[in-house]
Amino acid sequence: MTKVLVLYYSSYGHIEQMADAVAEGARAGGAEVDIRRVAETAPPQVVEAAGFKTDTAHPEIEGPDALAAYDAIIVGAPTRYGRMPSQMAAFWDTTGGLWMRGALVGKIGGAFTSTASQHGGQETTLFSILTNLLHHGMTIVGLDYGFKGQMGVTEVLGGTPYGASTIADGDGSRQPHAKELDGARYQGKRIAELAAKLK
Repeated sequence: MTKVLVLYYSSYGHIEQMADAVAEGARAGGAEVDIRRVAETAPPQVVEAAGFKTDTAHPEIEGPDALAAYDAIIVGAPTRYGRMPSQMAAFWDTTGGLWMRGALVGKIGGAFTSTASQHGGQETTLFSILTNLLHHGMTIVGLDYGFKGQMGVTEVLGGTPYGASTIADGDGSRQPHAKELDGARYQGKRIAELAAKLK
């Protein structure tokens, strides 16, 4: 059975919800799926003052070597000034040994994100994640236009061909829209199906 990892960092729970939807889609695509989060690296006083969500059903990733066991890795993180946050970047900075061995070459990769605003850097954040995956030799799968939910201009929604996304609003009050979660499921399913074909 194809093994898929959904690896994420979430400050306020939006990306955690998207991770669950991505995993649901990957399971529908026939994969065995694990959801893991990266470690929180912000100081405890910052976490508390900012009201970060610290309760989660998903365990922390065991370490970078765990990535090698998967056929596909789908990475989710919110934006920080148009790029992935330091928590996710710090994890990828520990994967040099995997890169040296070519342990992820030929595996499938994808990304998803969230921003506070419609133009808050979703695509640049996705590229900041995808750049790491490309350097590891992974084959990238985005949110292709087979998912029609990202088309149209009648309402403000996330969704980009580079990966599923959601918009949280500046105070984090907006939760992922049903169409955004559908996009996450679609991307997860596509990645699982393509990983199975490559395997």
